[in-house]
Amino acid sequence: GLCLLVLRLFIGVHVFLVSCALPDSVLRRFIVRVMCSVLGLFVRQSDPRLRDVNVRVYIANHVTQFDHNVINLLTSCNTPALNGAPGFICWSRGFMELGVTGSRAELVDSLKVYSSHRGNPPLLLFPEEAATNGRAGLLRFSSWPFSVLDVVQPVALQVQRPLITVSVADSSWITELLWTFFVPFTVYQVRWMPSVPRRAEELSEDFALRVQELLAMELGVVSTRLTAADKTEHMKRLRHTSLLPFAPGGCPGQPLAARPRMPSSLTGVAPEDVQITAMAQRVKEVLPHVPLEVIRVDLAQTNCVDTTIANLLEGRVPFFPESKEAGTDLPAPSASQAAAASGIQGSVAVPSSKPATKQFAKSPVERHLSLQERKRALYDYARR
Repeated sequence: GLCLLVLRLFIGVHVFLVSCALPDSVLRRFIVRVMCSVLGLFVRQSDPRLRDVNVRVYIANHVTQFDHNVINLLTSCNTPALNGAPGFICWSRGFMELGVTGSRAELVDSLKVYSSHRGNPPLLLFPEEAATNGRAGLLRFSSWPFSVLDVVQPVALQVQRPLITVSVADSSWITELLWTFFVPFTVYQVRWMPSVPRRAEELSEDFALRVQELLAMELGVVSTRLTAADKTEHMKRLRHTSLLPFAPGGCPGQPLAARPRMPSSLTGVAPEDVQITAMAQRVKEVLPHVPLEVIRVDLAQTNCVDTTIANLLEGRVPFFPESKEAGTDLPAPSASQAAAASGIQGSVAVPSSKPATKQFAKSPVERHLSLQERKRALYDYARR
């Protein structure tokens, strides 16, 4: 893979220079397509006769950040730059700069003016506005691409690659390009579909939904209502949870399986927010004899109520039990939990051979037996 990457980097520079030097024509597309096959990019199209030469707007699903370059190897088309600053990078990636940085309404007006000139190549638009892996479903199509003209032609795009996934969320185009050079080959399958005209008095939103359903059926995926903004929000949450030692609220494995603990030197680093306080109250209800501060410190490390309870019961977290007065008896959790359970479900017998001791035993063996007894009572209460 590394040898292919180094070799294809030099070949890729030649491909870029050739594509810039030759004018847009069938000969240029053929030469660049052959050179791209050396880079491991193979483009196949099915039913090329279905491509309507009179259609001015192509609508395609978005899989990789090089979809517009691949389709441009088959036919002449332009994709407007929606994100990113205009300049050499935007031009070198094959995007068309319109100089519009305002709202989508201004962009649609500029595209209408562009399409009014018959000498300009057709537009290639991606209504999903964000790339997906193309295997699960389509993001909700935006309505603005369907406001440009009343006739569009859908283009179904599928990408296959061995060993490594085709598209990774939140990765840059440079990273995707390097992985493309690293793997042996990447196959792009382009399927042209019949053109779809707008119905009489059909809104742009309905037109977009109808084309989305047709593309989803052609690709064999579902048509979702998730938008590009939902994907962006999802990636923000993933980046936030990746910074935490454990995902909040998630406790994989057994219900009470404890996770490895962090070093004690990092105990005071984790912030205590509203969620930690709420979870601490839940633990406090189950273990009323444990100090609240100890619970919060452990929750800051585990972010899981069940894991913290397991750590406290197993003795992984040292603490001194709270007492109302010095020398008074400590409340037995087994008795309080059994009373609470009996108030809800009726009379419930505490599953212990003898009542839990109310004195803090001096012998380690007696303390261990008392701890095991209270654990069994808590387990039974949790199961009930």
